[in-house]
Amino acid sequence: MAPAKPGLWGDGEAYERYMGRWSRQVAPLFVDWVGAPEGASWIDIGCGTGILTAAVLDRRAPSRVLGIDRTPAFLEAARSQVTDARATFEPGDAQAIPAGDAAFDVAVAGLLLNFVQEPGRLLDEMVRVVRTGGPVALYVWDYPGHMQIMRHFFDAATALDPGARDFDDGIKAPFCRPAPLAAMLAGAGLAEVETRAIDIPTAFASFDDYWTPFLGGTGSAPRYCMSLSEAARDRLLEELRQRLPTGPDGEILLAARAWAARGRKVDQSVGTAAVDEEGKAIGAQRSQAT
Repeated sequence: MAPAKPGLWGDGEAYERYMGRWSRQVAPLFVDWVGAPEGASWIDIGCGTGILTAAVLDRRAPSRVLGIDRTPAFLEAARSQVTDARATFEPGDAQAIPAGDAAFDVAVAGLLLNFVQEPGRLLDEMVRVVRTGGPVALYVWDYPGHMQIMRHFFDAATALDPGARDFDDGIKAPFCRPAPLAAMLAGAGLAEVETRAIDIPTAFASFDDYWTPFLGGTGSAPRYCMSLSEAARDRLLEELRQRLPTGPDGEILLAARAWAARGRKVDQSVGTAAVDEEGKAIGAQRSQAT
């Protein structure tokens, strides 16, 4: 495969090979956990290639889903892959969502929080566009811990080049853990905040199956990989080949963990007792819907 021009995000096909195939496993589990009655309206912020939107359509029978993203190539991919009439995809900034206050029943964001300049502003915007009582939820990879695809990559890269730490989301986004995520959602004014781990297997048929997506230039690790000289990239390739657990037929069996977090928007003007009663009623509706 010919190396792509370095860049963080911009190629829907490269993203699918790199992370899309794994997010596709996480998204349905996340959507089931978020829970929402049938007929709810959803907004998918940072929708990428439409993976999370597709899971919402498939599992929650929404009335509509709006996906927004800043990357034209991702929006093009989403529109081509998700053709359900209930879904629309529009350009938009996650930190200034192009929607009115309380416009949706549910707001979700998949694999986005650590890629915005101001995570708190994203959460404030998610809360703003959701109606009182609605869930606000997101998921991120466990970059500092059990995201083995990238931990192996950056452990090998850092052993060869300490400068690789500047690209490592495990270092750049230490909040991708349950306690910091819960604190961030609570800080945005959400109630009933919860977190959970979503674990999936990530099996690669061969070393090439693992290595080739890093040549696509889409994402932090591929961006670092494609910033290297050809000789330095070859050294990294060999370091990884030595480090990765490889089976007798060349297969590489890894695992990935995503951390999901959710909370519920409450009316800050009402008393605690009223909020608790509202929460019980919404919880009962969710139980009936699921």
